[in-house]
Amino acid sequence: MSADSRDPLVTRPISDAAPRTLGGSGMPRPGVVSLAIKDQAGLYAAYMPFLKNGGIFVPSNRPYRLGEEVFLVLSLFDRPNKYQVAGRVAWITPVGLANKTPGIGVQLGDDDQGRALRRTVEELLGKTLASQRPTQTL
Repeated sequence: MSADSRDPLVTRPISDAAPRTLGGSGMPRPGVVSLAIKDQAGLYAAYMPFLKNGGIFVPSNRPYRLGEEVFLVLSLFDRPNKYQVAGRVAWITPVGLANKTPGIGVQLGDDDQGRALRRTVEELLGKTLASQRPTQTL
């Protein structure tokens, strides 16, 4: 059993499997990434306030490219609603990097959904935003 599987504060992806084309057209389709964050510590570890519009780190072993469009489905704590926002890959932590969880940083879009999610995240984090504790990215 790995250390991650025993640590209740480690945020884990629900799923990041999605077809990469629309129907049979061969046209690129944004990858869908889903994440459930259970508590404030997990949200602090995943939030990327240094990105323009903010961002969320999503653990994944799947390869992505910087700038790739993705669609993020995010559950926060025990809230019944899921946040669904478009974004772009702005950070990649590759598989095999010592002491780091592999995954991507999804930069939130500069639209109503992206701004609403950023406001919600920052309200939930409150003063924790000013903490100097390490996160999954820095």
